[in-house]
Amino acid sequence: MPLKLGAYTACLHDRPLGDVLDVLAANGLSSVEVNTGGFLPAPHCPVDLLLSSEAARRDYLAGFAARGMELTGLNCNGNPLNPLPGVGPKHANDLRRTIELAGLLGVRNVVTMSGTPGSDPAAKYPSWVVNPWDGVYLDVLDYQWGVAAEFWTEIDGLARARDVRVAVEMHPHNLVFSPVTLTRLVELTGATNVGAEMDPSHLMWQGMDVAACIRHLGPLVFHAAAKDAEICPGADVRGVLDTSFSRVPVDAPGKVPTGIGHWANAWPQDPAWKFVAVGVGHDVAYWSGFLTALSEVDPDMAVNIEHEDADYSQLDGLGMAAETLHAAVAKM
Repeated sequence: MPLKLGAYTACLHDRPLGDVLDVLAANGLSSVEVNTGGFLPAPHCPVDLLLSSEAARRDYLAGFAARGMELTGLNCNGNPLNPLPGVGPKHANDLRRTIELAGLLGVRNVVTMSGTPGSDPAAKYPSWVVNPWDGVYLDVLDYQWGVAAEFWTEIDGLARARDVRVAVEMHPHNLVFSPVTLTRLVELTGATNVGAEMDPSHLMWQGMDVAACIRHLGPLVFHAAAKDAEICPGADVRGVLDTSFSRVPVDAPGKVPTGIGHWANAWPQDPAWKFVAVGVGHDVAYWSGFLTALSEVDPDMAVNIEHEDADYSQLDGLGMAAETLHAAVAKM
């Protein structure tokens, strides 16, 4: 069977689900991924209702089937290991509930992030270690991997009991941000139902060969996102680990929550890298190679567009991405 092309509906959060599905269908897409908690609210998935009612679940899935669509993923990205009491426990609970719901709905894949603990048991804030050449940071990582092993052993067991796979997005600011760290998590926990969500954008700006990453992980790649990134001229003096972000004003509309009382920050005017619409950062030939590598792992894998390019409207960016992917499939 061919790859399932679709979209993660967070970019259309201000529209009702029925309208969103019509937009996806108009772009020749049939796979759908909806948010269920974590960093973002869940406008397209009434989690409480669906957990409590078999009839509601039946009606919910019927809405997808009536349009020839398939719900291929539930997305619960967050930091379940965050020591802040308003963040970590909520995100961890959201993930557990999402796994339970996925099992009830018959949705195989749950997308999330590994999370990042604090530096030690008394830490108040999460601490992401990037370059542990100083010995103290290996001590921090030893502690953090211990915290992660306990939590992810539990999550793997929960997913296995529900016949659900948890696909971890390899995202900087998390313990798992590369194929090497993803493999470490799986080996450390002996996980059978934890693998990777292949979002290429975060690997792109770290300088990785995405097709090589897919082939390195092989069957550990469960699910995929179509999201593009490009290195910008600002990288000449900033480098890709730049910290020149600024706070968003308290009263700014459209602030993106990262936890209770915490928000995503504003990018610098000349960033080192940025997310762009699929096809802007990398051409059709590149995306054809990406899809080919995924199909070698699983020819039926879902590949869902994640649009986060502020230079394009929701509809224009989604349409451009869909057009690029369709052209890429034609070149496979």
